[in-house]
Amino acid sequence: MKTRFPKYRLSLPLTLLAAVVLAGAITLLALWCQPNALRSVVRIFLNKPILIVLNALPVGLLLLGLACLLRSLFFGAALTNLLVCGFSIANRVKIEVRDEPVFPRDLSLLKEVFSAVGNYEIHYPVKAIALVLLVTAALAALGIFVGHQPLSAEKIRGWRGSLLGAAASFGALVLVTVTLLGSNSLYESIGASNPYHLSTMFNETGFPYSFFHQFTTYLVDKPEGFSRSEAAGWETGDRSGLGADVHLVMVMNEGFSNITDDPVFTYGPSEDPLPNLHALREDPHALSGRVVVPGFAGGTANTEFDVLTGMQTNALSATATSAMRTVNRNLDSVLRVFAGDGYHTSFFHPGDDWFYNRENVYRWLGAAETVFADEMEDLEYKGRWVTDDYMAGFIEEKFEEAVANGQWLCNYTTTIQNHMAYTAEKYGPDYDFPPLRTSAALSQEVETMLAVYAEGARDADAMLGRLVDYFSRRPEPVVLAFWGDHLPYLGDNQIGYRQLGLDVIPGQEGQENLTAYETPYVIWANDAAAEALDWENAAAALDLRPDGRISACFLGAALLELTGRTGESPWFDFLNQLRRQVPVVQKDTCLPMEGTAFTSPAGELAADIARWRQWSYYKLKYKEIRP
Repeated sequence: MKTRFPKYRLSLPLTLLAAVVLAGAITLLALWCQPNALRSVVRIFLNKPILIVLNALPVGLLLLGLACLLRSLFFGAALTNLLVCGFSIANRVKIEVRDEPVFPRDLSLLKEVFSAVGNYEIHYPVKAIALVLLVTAALAALGIFVGHQPLSAEKIRGWRGSLLGAAASFGALVLVTVTLLGSNSLYESIGASNPYHLSTMFNETGFPYSFFHQFTTYLVDKPEGFSRSEAAGWETGDRSGLGADVHLVMVMNEGFSNITDDPVFTYGPSEDPLPNLHALREDPHALSGRVVVPGFAGGTANTEFDVLTGMQTNALSATATSAMRTVNRNLDSVLRVFAGDGYHTSFFHPGDDWFYNRENVYRWLGAAETVFADEMEDLEYKGRWVTDDYMAGFIEEKFEEAVANGQWLCNYTTTIQNHMAYTAEKYGPDYDFPPLRTSAALSQEVETMLAVYAEGARDADAMLGRLVDYFSRRPEPVVLAFWGDHLPYLGDNQIGYRQLGLDVIPGQEGQENLTAYETPYVIWANDAAAEALDWENAAAALDLRPDGRISACFLGAALLELTGRTGESPWFDFLNQLRRQVPVVQKDTCLPMEGTAFTSPAGELAADIARWRQWSYYKLKYKEIRP
């Protein structure tokens, strides 16, 4: 073979030039494999040339590293093409099936991925797969006939040079990934038509760049001073059976807020979008205030995580984090405490079970039953989303089922109806929205967004009213907690809030920052529960801040204390003690029981917050909990 087909050897300059060309070609093929049209990607890249570099750079460094290992530029290119384009095709399939891109962390969930494949009708991109395999084979064939000239320096010839070259290339790839590609500020500055939708970000910024960027996300930082043995010593004294026998129903409503209470809105009494929330605040068996959630205009699952675990999304990592994606083991949670008391624990959500990996995460959080949209019958829609009214009826149905089975119920429901986008077409082209009442001068775009959003808020408030009316008639003791997951997304750069004149400035440190993260909550007990809990004394004993503000990570612990479960969990008891010092902790901002916010806590408070972070890390990484 060597005699009949001698290998043509490229010079070093031609080898480097070929590597650049091959890296660009593989990057282009990977972009072509994505669900959006290549011409739209090219248009975006031409407007933002930095994306060309950010996508081709990791591909090129990977190619060089593999070429050094395999001692062939074209063999390295073949393997690079198979890996990069193979992941790109997997990303396309996942986005089309789940509306969620491929993340590096998915590599640790291969078992779950393969088991989930059979649950979906997948249309594989046969043409893309065939082309990728054909190009891979062609590159491998070229590697047989085309090589490169050996380096002149004898010390770096052969395997020694190959290993040194591979180490240098992969080292550069790691360095570039954790610095340039991993930069959140750079990633966010590039922008996308919907920066809160990861699939859109992947489609518009390019799969190679977005995928490598994700290596620096969803991390959990080890807290300073962490000691595994010391943290294990805090896990003592768990008990069960101390709480009062009351059903607990928690409803986290999508995008629910009371922005329409601001004076800039001029609704009359008969037009009030939130009459049930306002009436319930005056109920003698109700507590109300504002819950400070971890994210602005998104991050629903992060609020779920904070409420149920008592950990804090914003403290898990210095980088932006999806808390649910850090979970891969059984964790202590509000659900698990109630389960220890013999309760039936459940989670309901009229969305897909794969989103935020909820299907697995809620099992790890101790939910005995999870019900998602695909298991709900006769779904009712308003536009593309399942209605809040349907979910109210579903909760009632499941409550009656639990009572009929002789079970006490602890349920967490996350709704979806008032999910963005708040466009005129959200509820159909002919939907007649009630008039928007405001004194602000608004653009047509903002006026439409607010009218659509306010209609969803009305339906959320109606859901609250329906549940209160239903449980008021039930003889069983029930505590209902109802709150919003985050403020609504009202346009890029908070245009809706700015035109209203509302002081909503996400991302800034200090007290003014809290307004971007506050949603209303109300905790209400029906007559039977008020009697079982001795409501007046139990509510007063919570020692809530006078304005009712509380971090989402303390809300679940407060519900455990309210229902008499102090002493059952050393973790949640600790959180309730910490809450009495600082009811709100949001990144570096602390809001004490009285007075104004401050940063840089010191002394005992600083030590307790440090313990909180260390204990959270221990639970996420090490604590073993049997199913």
